Amino acid sequence: MDAKVTLSFNKYTIDAAKKFADERGISLSRLTEFLYSRVIMKPYDTLEDMPVSEWVSMVSDGGVEYKTTSKSRKKLKDEYFKAKNK
Repeated sequence: MDAKVTLSFNKYTIDAAKKFADERGISLSRLTEFLYSRVIMKPYDTLEDMPVSEWVSMVSDGGVEYKTTSKSRKKLKDEYFKAKNK
């Protein structure tokens, strides 16, 4: 079941995140969900300890570029549920 949330972000950050997601063919909602799933995988003492903190900082600064190979929708779904069930 999906749940809706309302979040507030700095305009530059959200514009950069939307562009990032769009260039990769995913929705901003799914990108956000993926990042949250990474954060909750194990307990962290500080924000800096989280595995996505450096990446999020680079995206908000506009200085990150990822090159990946295309994955099928099924493979992405399988990876998501595998990570979710850990």
